Amino acid sequence: MAAVLPDSDSEDELPPGWEERTTVDGSVYYVNHATKGTQWTHPRTGKKKVVSGDLPFGWEKCVSEDGKIFYVDHVNRRTTYTDPRLAFATEEKEHPHDFRQRYDGSTTALQILHGRDLTGKVAVITGANTGIGYETARSLAFHGCIVVFACRSQSRAEAAIARIQAERPNARCNFIELDLCSLASVKMFVVNFRHIYQSLDYLILNAAIFGLPFSLTGDGYETLFQVNHLSHFYLTLLLLSSLHSSSRIVVVSSESHRSSDLCLSNISHSKLSPSSGSHYWSLMAYNHSKLCNILFANELARRCLDKGVCVNSLHPGNLVSSDLPRHWWFYRLLFTLVRPFTKSLQQAAATTVYCATAPDLDSVSGMYFNNCCRCEPSEAAQDYDLAQELWRISMKMVGDTMGRSAMILPMRKREALEIHKHGNSCNNKVVVPR
Repeated sequence: MAAVLPDSDSEDELPPGWEERTTVDGSVYYVNHATKGTQWTHPRTGKKKVVSGDLPFGWEKCVSEDGKIFYVDHVNRRTTYTDPRLAFATEEKEHPHDFRQRYDGSTTALQILHGRDLTGKVAVITGANTGIGYETARSLAFHGCIVVFACRSQSRAEAAIARIQAERPNARCNFIELDLCSLASVKMFVVNFRHIYQSLDYLILNAAIFGLPFSLTGDGYETLFQVNHLSHFYLTLLLLSSLHSSSRIVVVSSESHRSSDLCLSNISHSKLSPSSGSHYWSLMAYNHSKLCNILFANELARRCLDKGVCVNSLHPGNLVSSDLPRHWWFYRLLFTLVRPFTKSLQQAAATTVYCATAPDLDSVSGMYFNNCCRCEPSEAAQDYDLAQELWRISMKMVGDTMGRSAMILPMRKREALEIHKHGNSCNNKVVVPR
């Protein structure tokens, strides 16, 4: 090893004469060309590194006739003997749940995904046609993910998909209608999804409304509460059977949850979804819904422990330049004035993409993130009893509207054939745990 290491802006930079290589199993080692020696630890940091996961999008691992491994970059049409994942090698962790913050509020969603290949992964994103949802969808699609646009407007969703495919013609995006003002539409969305896709990797509950005057949906619930919480609650329960042990559920909440006064002593059907606008305040209703998002995520994380599905909630960023305030002129004016100081939509989508895809968060569940970093939500958001009561009330609301068959879905043909093949006498349904 070199006795004196030159100054560098990065301690991870190799000294002159050193080279970084990988073994077939992904272990990183270092070659000192001056001494012809090799070692497992980085010559500056003394840390060991590994490369893991898939190759970056567009790359292929090949073996030559003489047994040498080389890598083909089909996008740029070049070959190399250097594993492209070396650029994203990570230090071996001493503790499995010890992760450092690698990103911050200025990081973009595409930076989070740099070097990742999501080919074959399937994501459902509510509200994917605009704002943060669109940038989330665009970023995932650019890296090979199949993105399902769960939106109300077919024309707007298809226009958004067209913009993505104009940039990346091979992007795989699909529209399935979802109107969060209707629980029946939620159920039909899941039926349609299950006819097309066998499994789901990322469920991203992104859609939300803000600054809406008091109104009731066709189901009889206050509109903001149903769109921001209740329909997402129902959607998730119906999709649980499509998730697998490495799937992730991401719930987009907000720091506004800290201003909610919901607690165990006052939570009720009428508090969550008032039947009249006599004492209705849209801003407080929004705060309540964002607290419900975190409570729901935390309770769902507990209930999904045995299934292996990870559930996390997040705040996308303060004063994000999006169309969320489109329903009230005052908020549109306010956001126009502060726009030069806001996060971009790419930056706002970063925490969502981080929670959905980052290898750092494997097996991490029931947490709240802001600027790609774990932080503590309000005390109310961590109230176990409050989360359980919200779950009970939400289940009753869904049951009252959809009836006893609320959690029953028609089987796919494949499932029905399996039952017929094995002579199973169970009913033609999939039941989500209560």
